Amino acid sequence: MRSREIRLKTRPDGAPGPETFELAEVEVPSPAPGEVLVRNRWMSVDPYMRSRMIDRPSYVPPFQIGRPLEGGAVGEVVASASQDFTPGDTVMSMLGWREAFTAPAKHLTKLDTRGLPEQAFLGAAGMPGLTAWVGLLKIAEVEQGDTVFVSGAAGAVGSVACQIAKAKGCTVIGSAGGAAKLEFLREIGVDHGINYREEPDLAAALARVAPKGIDVYFDNVGGDHLEAALSAARPFARFALCGAISQYNDLEAAPGPKNLFFVIGKRLKVQGFIVSDHHAEAPNFLRELSGWVGDGKLKWRETVDHGIEAAPGAFSKLFTGGNIGKMLVKLGD
Repeated sequence: MRSREIRLKTRPDGAPGPETFELAEVEVPSPAPGEVLVRNRWMSVDPYMRSRMIDRPSYVPPFQIGRPLEGGAVGEVVASASQDFTPGDTVMSMLGWREAFTAPAKHLTKLDTRGLPEQAFLGAAGMPGLTAWVGLLKIAEVEQGDTVFVSGAAGAVGSVACQIAKAKGCTVIGSAGGAAKLEFLREIGVDHGINYREEPDLAAALARVAPKGIDVYFDNVGGDHLEAALSAARPFARFALCGAISQYNDLEAAPGPKNLFFVIGKRLKVQGFIVSDHHAEAPNFLRELSGWVGDGKLKWRETVDHGIEAAPGAFSKLFTGGNIGKMLVKLGD
């Protein structure tokens, strides 16, 4: 079987561009004993992949020049030399950024869709959703009555975090860029939306919508959003630091928040987290998510580009505000 894949051509300085990637065609071998041949149907693009383009030690190894990138994918088993999989099975893997692949069966997970669309397991029912659930419930320990501020609220993680907070009886503030994203936040029940493109003074915007302050901050953005949240925090507020997408393409390290001293005076809990440390929580998350979906308390939006050749452009949309909800690439017909 012939397959196309996206490889890392060069390590980017600043924002990745077309020169960062290359499209290659390869022959996919038939499976050897214990292996499975999979044709991908959906692939995920996620902000954390930007850090893997840098050659430095991290919680995941860097991508290698000349090798295909990796990321979440859902596909169909085409041929199997493993007793654990049969042709037609729907499987998840971290072998996205390619149309097809052969891999040991241990790298695949058979997907029980629980009546949800299969691509949802790359978004609300997958790693982004689990990230939101862990960050709010395990790290920030959100409680009924809290005022919760979520940055990047119209993204894959942020939009689920907003809805989990609403389901837990919280007042929710979400920041996003642009009128379309603010309308999406209204659709999912966010109480107060902040369009940071129109209100660049985020501290003033937070003071306007939360004059008594915030109890929880879920951070996807970093930078000025983190600084504003520190100013707005009530005593003993809890911060779950998930990402800092505003800084991923910076050529020089950005200065830290000028008001970090608030952490001491306000006795704040500020904790970063990586969702891979919490995979054991996935069954509990899915059980609760299924209930929210059934009750109509959780919805999601997808931005879908088509064809493996569209993957670099889809990735760039994460940093330019070109997506609402989960950014996906649909492969094949």
